[in-house]
Amino acid sequence: MTVSFIFKPLRAGVAAALTAIAFSPAVASADYPDRPITLLVPAAPGGTTDLAARLIAQPLGEALKQSVVVENKPGASGSIASQAVAKAASDGYTLLLQYSGYNAISPHVQPTDWDPIKDFAPIANILSAPQVIVVRPSLPVNSLKELIEYARANPDKLNYASSGNGALQHVATELLKQMADVKIEHIPYKGTGPALNDLLGGAVDLTITTPPPLLGHIAAGKLRALAVTGPKRLASLPDVPTVAEAGYPDLLVSSWFAMYAPKDTPKAIVDKLAGTIEGIMKTDAFRKKAEEQGAEADFMGPAKLAEYTQEEYDRWGKVVKAADIKAN
Repeated sequence: MTVSFIFKPLRAGVAAALTAIAFSPAVASADYPDRPITLLVPAAPGGTTDLAARLIAQPLGEALKQSVVVENKPGASGSIASQAVAKAASDGYTLLLQYSGYNAISPHVQPTDWDPIKDFAPIANILSAPQVIVVRPSLPVNSLKELIEYARANPDKLNYASSGNGALQHVATELLKQMADVKIEHIPYKGTGPALNDLLGGAVDLTITTPPPLLGHIAAGKLRALAVTGPKRLASLPDVPTVAEAGYPDLLVSSWFAMYAPKDTPKAIVDKLAGTIEGIMKTDAFRKKAEEQGAEADFMGPAKLAEYTQEEYDRWGKVVKAADIKAN
């Protein structure tokens, strides 16, 4: 009886110790990943968020020797995918490729069930890109100045597409409207892809979004680029002036696309992912692919991305409040 009484606690203690070792960060990092990783995208295929996810997914999977499966979950200004990752297990197998507009702006515009600061572990920033103001070619304007003049002469006649309420496209265009004192109706979509489809079809007049999904259409004459919201002209669009050149220097807007894990994901896993991504992004092949799409490979590790996420969240919160932007 005595031996049995002593042996059982010992066996339980050993089992607990072995369990702790098996799930320690060091062991988790060494074994991770041992099955496919799902990378959720809060937008439809065709936009820059989707591009960033697919640009990193293949080489990341090859480096980790496991598949990285991109899964699009558009809608609700990024909340569907964001909430799914926020509530996922903190084991590194469900990740989020987040768009800055959803992270830094959407929560200020409408209540969300997820917190962009508290609910995620930053891993790495992948791409950064300015916005490009484009119009349907049948619209009789050839410059930003002409667009503003046309909008003033035709109040409430123009409309613009965005990837959703609270997206950077939405807020950036509202800023332009306030700066120029014009009225243009907002039409939100579930992602950049659907918004562009209607713009290409002539159902809407203009949009402001990142270069990757636009370049082919601009080259084919299906869209007309008026201005770039970055500090310098793009190599991929050398003839398109900046907003400063067009008379609106305060309309400098850049999007960024970063990877996050659920909060409490072991640091060892986060660091392994960040280190692997950094190595991929240093390659000429990755940088060239990004540049060809009008974007920039812009790596930030976990600590820097955490700081930048907070800075952008605070910055755009002030803009949303000053512009009195609402969800509907």
